[in-house]
Amino acid sequence: MADTPADLYRTTRLIRRFEERAVELVHKGVIVGGIHPYIGQEAIAAGVCAALRPTDIITSTHRGHGHVLAKGADPAKMLAELAGRSTGLNKGRGGSMHAADFSLGIFGANAIVGANGAITVGAAWAARRKAGGNGENTVGVSFFGDGAVSQGVLLEAMNLAALWKVPVLFVCENNGYATTLTVEDAVAGTITGRGAAFGMPATTVDGMDPQAVLDAAREAVDRARAGNGPSLIECLTYRYDAHHTWEHKARVRYRDNDEVAQARNTDPVEIQAARISPVERAEIDARIETVLDEAVAFAVSSPHPDPAGALDYLYATGMRARSGGGW
Repeated sequence: MADTPADLYRTTRLIRRFEERAVELVHKGVIVGGIHPYIGQEAIAAGVCAALRPTDIITSTHRGHGHVLAKGADPAKMLAELAGRSTGLNKGRGGSMHAADFSLGIFGANAIVGANGAITVGAAWAARRKAGGNGENTVGVSFFGDGAVSQGVLLEAMNLAALWKVPVLFVCENNGYATTLTVEDAVAGTITGRGAAFGMPATTVDGMDPQAVLDAAREAVDRARAGNGPSLIECLTYRYDAHHTWEHKARVRYRDNDEVAQARNTDPVEIQAARISPVERAEIDARIETVLDEAVAFAVSSPHPDPAGALDYLYATGMRARSGGGW
């Protein structure tokens, strides 16, 4: 993927503005049910996906818009998906927490905490088998939060990946909170210790710096592609917005304003912007606004799915479930 300073800024800025636009559409009622904003964590998606090839695989989380965009998904189709429109990535059936695009190696976001690790390991193992066992062709990336590191299925996936040297990169986005529970109150030991326990390299990086994430991801991806098995990267980050937009009305209090303000001193958008010229930044910003203006117009003007097709696309074979009971 593109990995120059300008490319990293473009991806980071695109994710930030996409999320801000999406929050606006939630407040207007265009996106029903709310979203989990990725604002503040953009450096991770941008940095990791810049280290990947188009044929590589990612799986995502309930806070997954940034990963999907960084892997190359069309912002207009993504926004239409959030709005539940038939022109969305998944015809309006996936919504915010289940977006996928197999043609880009995006094997789906997942609303179940920690569940995507096993999917990534299985997909990467299958790709290696298909390639004749060489392991050089496809790398899988599993994104997950600090709230997932005590989930059994994720630990089982790490064990199997290490045992079979599956080409996988486990990326923990440690934003300090599992919803409202602090990582200090939830995680015994260390997050990198989980990887070390399975004999895989594990490192902690500044998850607010796109370049730092890219450097760590590139090393881990190269290792996996060479057939040397999985790695774990813990990215220390911070989400500036709510766990879910529901908080905008509920006003849940679990962190104070000073903490959020302090975290904004290390804004990933500004960190990466400092690495390009002001002129280049202005050009990128303007282009992104045009892209997102078009994406919003596309999403709000697109039709909702026809209820008559509610039972379509349930099976990979194309078989359609019968309505009215029975099969």
